[in-house]
Amino acid sequence: MRSRWSSSSDPAADTGWTDAPARKGFFTDSSICIGCKACEVACKEWNGIPEDGLQMLGMSYDNTGGLGASTWRHVAFIEQPRRATGAPGLTPLPMFAATSGQNSPAAAAETGIRWLMSSDVCKHCTQAACLDVCPTGSLTRTEFGTVVVQDDICNGCGYCIPACPFGVIDRRQGPPGARNVGIAQKCTLCYDRLSDGLTPACAQACPTQSIQFGDLDELRVRAQRRVEDLHAVGVADARLYGADPNDGIGGAGAFFLLLDEPEVYGLPPDPVVTTSDLPAMWRTAAIAGATLLAGAAAAFVRARP
Repeated sequence: MRSRWSSSSDPAADTGWTDAPARKGFFTDSSICIGCKACEVACKEWNGIPEDGLQMLGMSYDNTGGLGASTWRHVAFIEQPRRATGAPGLTPLPMFAATSGQNSPAAAAETGIRWLMSSDVCKHCTQAACLDVCPTGSLTRTEFGTVVVQDDICNGCGYCIPACPFGVIDRRQGPPGARNVGIAQKCTLCYDRLSDGLTPACAQACPTQSIQFGDLDELRVRAQRRVEDLHAVGVADARLYGADPNDGIGGAGAFFLLLDEPEVYGLPPDPVVTTSDLPAMWRTAAIAGATLLAGAAAAFVRARP
């Protein structure tokens, strides 16, 4: 078995799975997401996730806000003004015409509003920091290359929460009577459905195929072709996020096609596995400890009559 900090793109084999199937994953194409939230509903229904807020947050048409212990899929609604000056990053889809009769300087400079919608989810990183820091082995790598929480082993320590560079995982706080309160929860990529040869609930429910499920290598090829097609029709800002096996997390098992910078969608621009420096840190700590012991021993020897 390789080191847990291995850069291999086959995390299931690294973990010790033999004869594992091809790595599975998600490709989420935000250019065809319509914001229907069917993925959110399907995820909650299949996994028995409790309701976590039905009130609008005052941030567009959003009542969940972000990923958490009771939100394993989150559809972002980003309202972005399109400027007549053609500011970088604003490409023409989808668009709504500006309301006529607006006389303010800001309204005059706008030619419309475009909606950026994208269904966010756990990235199932190749190099997953949450796995590295879990003291009980509750977080584990499946034969499909995904990362899941074993509810009956998690002790609720919360070490995984700050370790995740995307802020995905969290401890469930309620509501009263909900399952798994106090322990870490996140997307499992519907491990139970995968084990039975079924498509994850969110991808099954997506009406536009914005969420695509399959073998990760095939999805990456399909995604690159989609980017090339968008570039060919003038959508110059289309780019992939999390598809590069050489990035700071070794590539994501759930990656995205975005129409603007990652920060616009609330994603870190250059995610790095937060435990990447642990080996060097432990070596440094060991050297420092040995130096202190040697110094103490030398002082003791000199102090003897």
